[in-house]
Amino acid sequence: MRSTITGTARLTKTHKLSAIGVTVAMSAAAVALAVTPGQADTPSIAAKPVAWTTTDLGAHDHIAQQGEQAAQQAKTAAAAKKKADAAAKAKADAAAAKKKADAAAKAKSDKARADQQAASRSQARTPVKPAAPAKPAPAAPAAPVKKAYADNLDGWIKESLDILKSKNIPATYDGIKRNVMRESTGNPRAINDWDINAVNGVPSKGLLQIIDPTFKAYHVEGTSWDPYDPVANITASCNYAADKYGSMDNVNSAY
Repeated sequence: MRSTITGTARLTKTHKLSAIGVTVAMSAAAVALAVTPGQADTPSIAAKPVAWTTTDLGAHDHIAQQGEQAAQQAKTAAAAKKKADAAAKAKADAAAAKKKADAAAKAKSDKARADQQAASRSQARTPVKPAAPAKPAPAAPAAPVKKAYADNLDGWIKESLDILKSKNIPATYDGIKRNVMRESTGNPRAINDWDINAVNGVPSKGLLQIIDPTFKAYHVEGTSWDPYDPVANITASCNYAADKYGSMDNVNSAY
């Protein structure tokens, strides 16, 4: 009978050697029967093909097992290499990311330090603004240039008219001169020591014969307080006449 073994059968080395011996012996016996002397007349017994033995099957399974082990080892090695490559790539990516982050942090730190240094230099080198020059004290208004007037009756009347005009006191050259000539004939030192005013102790004085109380009451600012001063005498007398008569032009006699 042909011996068979299952795919899970495993033979030891001793078993395999015993099986080989049995097979060889059986083969020799078959040959002997076929050619034994004296049996030439006897019909020969045909040798049957040798069937597969357990030895042959064990060798076949061993080869198959080795192939499976090699494939599994290759698969395991490939998986391990893939895992190692992935780990190496992850490590390289992490290192690159850290390097990039470190470079960005260093650049930011360098920029901050540079900005701080620039600010410090700028602050240190900021030129001090010169103090604004002190504004000069406002100059006193220049005294108006005094108009030159002749030191005579014409000049006195003209100067008085300019002062009267600045004070809005009405008078004319002719009105003033006419009354001056009647009262003092143009003498600024004239004095009346005989009329009622003289009797009362306040004589009339100057070009237009004005008494001291009236001169003081109608004195025009900017002129002398001396009733004998020709300009002061004329302006005070014209101020009084304007108040009492509307203008010196309206005076034609003692006033």
